[in-house]
Amino acid sequence: MIRTDVWGFRNPVGLWTLVKRELFRTYKVINQVIWPPIITTILYVLVFGLGLGSRVQNVQGVSYAAFLIPGLIMLQVIDQTYGESSSSLFQGRFMNSIQELLVAPLSAVEMVTGFVLAAVLRALLIAFLILGVGYVMVHTLPRDWALYFAMTVLVATLFGSIGIIFGLLAEKFDHIAVFTTFVITPLVFVGGVFTSAQFLPPFVRQVSLFNPMFYMIDAFRYSFTGRSDVSVPISVAIVTALTAAALGTALRMTALGVKLRM
Repeated sequence: MIRTDVWGFRNPVGLWTLVKRELFRTYKVINQVIWPPIITTILYVLVFGLGLGSRVQNVQGVSYAAFLIPGLIMLQVIDQTYGESSSSLFQGRFMNSIQELLVAPLSAVEMVTGFVLAAVLRALLIAFLILGVGYVMVHTLPRDWALYFAMTVLVATLFGSIGIIFGLLAEKFDHIAVFTTFVITPLVFVGGVFTSAQFLPPFVRQVSLFNPMFYMIDAFRYSFTGRSDVSVPISVAIVTALTAAALGTALRMTALGVKLRM
């Protein structure tokens, strides 16, 4: 069934209530959402940044540990944003609590905006906390704050939207994990989190240009180092196009009620 009020923005109270509900859910599972990224980042910095960094003196004009921090922030933003939005929506379907949203005076665009906005706020919090860890351990901060926030919001919107898509399509929790295991994790790890494309063999470097995660991490790292492997405007344009496509798909599926009415 198609919701005829798909484009309506007539219930700001309901929209904000949905956002608060999602943020409260994050607070209730704080040991799964907030602390693991911080602990993981500390371990990565200690093992790779400070350990391996003693042998790699300079990458893009900064220490290896400072080079590593932006990639780790983006890694956690991508993973946590997708995981939380997809699991929240699927859990609502699984427990049938999604009916509360369906009977509420919320349009499809308000429902999607609520989930995505909560994902963005959650991502900004996680990014800020990891940034604090990076500042304490390796004394690094963004040089371009506007690009830092723009890329965080874009990437969080992209993977919040993808989380909605898979939260609607999944038949069980394993289906949500499939995208993380076989798509997000491999693409992120070979997308420049731990190394610059300049260090890769020519063929592998060319192949990495087909990896969308590469553009997200490269543009985000530019906000810290002031250097990039590809043109920043091109990276931002690619991420923006992907975000628009994912957001449009999530909105369309929600408007059609895909697997919402079981």
